Amino acid sequence: MKKNYAFVIAAFLLLLFTSCSKDAVKSTKSSTSTSTITSTELSSTQGISLAVTDSTGSSDTLYAIKCYPKGGKPDSIAFSSLPTAVGTYLTANYSGYTVLKIFKTLTSSGSIDGYVVVIKYDGKPVALKFDSSGTFVSVLEQVDIEDIKSGQPWHSGGPFGDRNGKHQDTLAISALPATITAYFKANYPADTLLHAVINPDSSYTITSKDNALFVTNFSAKLKFVNRIEILPFAPQKPVKEADLLTSITTYLTTTYPGYVFDNAFEILKGSTVQDYIVFIDANNTRYAIAFGSSGTFIKSVTLK
Repeated sequence: MKKNYAFVIAAFLLLLFTSCSKDAVKSTKSSTSTSTITSTELSSTQGISLAVTDSTGSSDTLYAIKCYPKGGKPDSIAFSSLPTAVGTYLTANYSGYTVLKIFKTLTSSGSIDGYVVVIKYDGKPVALKFDSSGTFVSVLEQVDIEDIKSGQPWHSGGPFGDRNGKHQDTLAISALPATITAYFKANYPADTLLHAVINPDSSYTITSKDNALFVTNFSAKLKFVNRIEILPFAPQKPVKEADLLTSITTYLTTTYPGYVFDNAFEILKGSTVQDYIVFIDANNTRYAIAFGSSGTFIKSVTLK
């Protein structure tokens, strides 16, 4: 089923140098219109606020959490002050991104803990944490005001409602619009369609395999957007979330806190597992992450 809420990032991003709170979920118009977050409520989670606009044009606020150490603070800086490695990472993983806000993060003693860069990517806010050398650490989790106020990990509805694990965005291959299936037949006739989802902006993301593993994106108007090769060989066996190696789930939980599992596959050579590929949604941005047979991280590809 399609997610019941869509939103796009506003042309601006308001950052409040205060703190915010734990796991969360979807944003609703009533949450920001009837309530505000105090600095006291935010102080325990070291976060920033993200001013956004939903698909109807209504303003709302989300929060990226655990941006800096407890007792520390963010300090705004220019892009030119970032380690070169940060820009290299953004270009490689978020092609076409726009920088919205940058700051270094300080410990309670005032020493540099690292950097946080908030970007606009594919119409959505993405907050990324880097260490003091510019090495990527994690995609910061975003939450909603209702969850900050209530302390609950998530609630139904809003941009993060898929965290309930019900996969409202998953679409049966047989239910794909005829325009999309016709496109595959005409342009990629050897593809086997494996998985389909509808994104918050009503666009489509399709996982398929031929001699390699691909993700193909279509707009809400069913127009072809792009085709991304994830691995140069095709998966042979789907894997349930519960059957993933502990090292894989640990990496995902640490690097993409609050992520939603989409699907996963084993890459086999004969009957031996060579690699794993896991598809997730982190704050409405989709990623494919490849791991070796022992669960060692190989690479991450930003899909949509």
